[in-house]
Amino acid sequence: MLGIDFKLKNIEVDGKKIKMQIWDTAGQERFKTITQTYYRGAMGIILAYACNDRESFQSIENWMKQIKQHASEDVCKILVGNKSDMPDRCVEYSEGKKLADTYGMKFFETSAKEDVNVNDAFYTIAKEIKDKILQGDDASKKTPLADGGRSRGEKLKTDDNNSPTKKGSCC
Repeated sequence: MLGIDFKLKNIEVDGKKIKMQIWDTAGQERFKTITQTYYRGAMGIILAYACNDRESFQSIENWMKQIKQHASEDVCKILVGNKSDMPDRCVEYSEGKKLADTYGMKFFETSAKEDVNVNDAFYTIAKEIKDKILQGDDASKKTPLADGGRSRGEKLKTDDNNSPTKKGSCC
């Protein structure tokens, strides 16, 4: 990867349309200052490492420090060990699972090449975000002063069923 990769992905979760903006820096240090800006508005973050790259796995702790410093306290996070199909893997499933458990995140091993668990990982983060938005809306109905979790200026749009969906970044 030479720069930041940006994609839009629409996912339907429980009958609700979630529009995700995905910003992929491949963990490159030169994008660190840009990444810090994206943390502020993120509702979800997928931390990924390569199962055949111990250094990328060890970088997760540093990324978690960055997230703690720059992202919202309640941002949804999942950990993904990619390239699980590689024969030269040096990070075992149990290590990834243990790290995810340490940070209270869900964990997936994926293979983009073999299309294993990739959609499941995106669906899971989208569902967590949707549930958090709806939970915030329930809180705003109970307390007139609550903002339903939108204190960061987040905008919600409504789908055909008049149910809130996120308009903005998630990853």
